Amino acid sequence: MQERAGEEHDMDSGGSPHLDREEQEMAARHATPRALVIHEIIREEGEGELERTNMALALSGLAAGLSMGFSFLTEALLQAGLPAAVWQHTLASFGYSVGFILVVLARQQLFTESTLTAILPVVTRRNLKTLLDAGRLWVIVLCTNIAGTWIFATMVHQPGIFAPDVNNALLNIASQAIPPNPVATCVRAFFAGWLIALMVWILPSAAASRLFTVLIVTYVVALAHLSHIVAGSAEAAYAVLAGAASLGQYFGGFLLPTLVGNIIGGLVMVTVLNHGSVAPEIHDKKN
Repeated sequence: MQERAGEEHDMDSGGSPHLDREEQEMAARHATPRALVIHEIIREEGEGELERTNMALALSGLAAGLSMGFSFLTEALLQAGLPAAVWQHTLASFGYSVGFILVVLARQQLFTESTLTAILPVVTRRNLKTLLDAGRLWVIVLCTNIAGTWIFATMVHQPGIFAPDVNNALLNIASQAIPPNPVATCVRAFFAGWLIALMVWILPSAAASRLFTVLIVTYVVALAHLSHIVAGSAEAAYAVLAGAASLGQYFGGFLLPTLVGNIIGGLVMVTVLNHGSVAPEIHDKKN
């Protein structure tokens, strides 16, 4: 009778009657989390970020900016080691993923990730304090991310560090970081912001595939020449230091349109839409 009651309980609670309790727990661990669960994981992460001190955010943001420089350097190293061919960019673009992998696995503060993590608490709580906290995080993280990329670009620009073919590859990549059309840059940045924020949304359910998820998503960003505010800043800063671009081009042709595109892409295509998809469930649970 007790076993029969246990089976009925499993069926009533949604468990499979063909599995014992231990097997049901194993199945649950392998199940893909519901959208609301993913939302709450990311929101709680964002709540933790908003509670961090200014110094903690600044140091983590600076570390992320420095780490992202390795996307620029690794792509240049691969490009220098590959023969000049139509498929060179296809393979060298894998190097672009290195900085993102370092940042994600090291849990460093990256601005484009915060377009999702820091904003979910804002759209959930909907109060002025949370909005101001998110604005504080954005300003600190963006400024320190950019500062880190300039420090990295200055270091790799020093003569005698790398072989001439690597320096040529660095300059070749950097010269493409500031396209002549700011509107096109903004559109490309929109797609990059969309992809990176979507990557953050996917990571809680990726489990052991986190590394592969980051690799594939950021590889697409590089392959399509999409504009990322932090990874691209290392390249654009190098172009300025090498005399291939001016500071005016850096700010007007790269930084501003890329920033706008990344923010809109992250906010609209992931934060707003994905939050909107679970907002009715959140409302029902509150009531």
